Amino acid sequence: MNGKVYMDYAATTFVRPEVVSAMMSYHSISFENPSSLYSYSNGNRRAIEEAREAVADLIGALSEEIFFTGGGSEADNWALKGLAFSQAGKDKRHLITTETEHHAVLHSMEFLERMGFRVTYLPVDSEGFVPIDKLKEAIRDDTLLVSVAFANNEIGTIQDVEAIVEVCRDRGVLFHTDAVQAAAHVPIDVKSMGIDMLSMAAHKFYGPKGVGALYVKKGIRLENLIHGGGQERSRRAGTENVASIVGMGKAASLASEEMEFDSLEICKLRDRLIDGVMSTIPHARLNGPVGDRRLPNNANFSFVGIEGETLLLDLDDAGIAVSTGSACASASLDPSHVLMAIGLSHEMAHGSVRLTLGRSSSDDDVSRVLEVLPYIVERRRAMSPLWDDYVARREVL
Repeated sequence: MNGKVYMDYAATTFVRPEVVSAMMSYHSISFENPSSLYSYSNGNRRAIEEAREAVADLIGALSEEIFFTGGGSEADNWALKGLAFSQAGKDKRHLITTETEHHAVLHSMEFLERMGFRVTYLPVDSEGFVPIDKLKEAIRDDTLLVSVAFANNEIGTIQDVEAIVEVCRDRGVLFHTDAVQAAAHVPIDVKSMGIDMLSMAAHKFYGPKGVGALYVKKGIRLENLIHGGGQERSRRAGTENVASIVGMGKAASLASEEMEFDSLEICKLRDRLIDGVMSTIPHARLNGPVGDRRLPNNANFSFVGIEGETLLLDLDDAGIAVSTGSACASASLDPSHVLMAIGLSHEMAHGSVRLTLGRSSSDDDVSRVLEVLPYIVERRRAMSPLWDDYVARREVL
């Protein structure tokens, strides 16, 4: 990618050429409003429905259960607020989520608390997994919904969704999952897994930005989040973004065909990266689980005596793009809420970087990181009072 090493695919992916090609005519040639009654619009309506079928096929849903949104955050907001508001005046006003969710879920839950709903935020273990016994204890007679991310955007933890759903089913509670990081990267079948609602975003799997989807199991009623016209079967108002919806459908179709191969190849690079970092940099920590319980593309490290923002800038100077966590929270000076939730100290949480790989990642990219990163860590530790304090404590002990 133009000489740079891009390792921030969890933040966003490039749009595949096949996707761009599928979208192009809907910007300038087939530009008609799909809601118009004249025949020119028929092709655009068909294109939207074909995209809906492709997205549904990706997760094992029915096409009529897929609703297009403006992205993953909107899908999360709609799932949580839409279900909660549909219960206005009823007795189920308790919701459950985890401490490690994306802010689209956490901030939606905080909003609902201000609206009078009650929310339980479950702790997670040291690898980011939800303890099933804690979930069982948290569910009450007035619990409406459990919302747990399919996979964590920072440390890559893939939850045991089937076990979580089983608990929900036993207690008559609905289950929503934020699958923005997981969809198109790991197999998902909403029917066999028993998922009631699922959020996804096209730009996480080589589609365009600004378009996502919410799967809503047939029979579940949500209050509309966006009111206006009758688009999306009168569930989500606003003139359809035809080109982007077509792009999401094409990206979903490609992912359905290529996911298994892509995941295997990216896993090899990820494991080489993890092994290389852990074997060459002393006092490094891998955050999250290992093996197939982790997203294929995710590696998250903490380094004693280093600030993650400093590492990010040094790596950027070397032409390597990484992240200190979620792109949505990258401007915050607070330590990652995910890393704090799995038990890291403030110092270790601040000393973390996330490297995520994708379709353009190569062995050469991994070699470049393994060449540059140990040198940067060693140089920064030599200047760091945090490292001096750590060494002094170890000598005392």
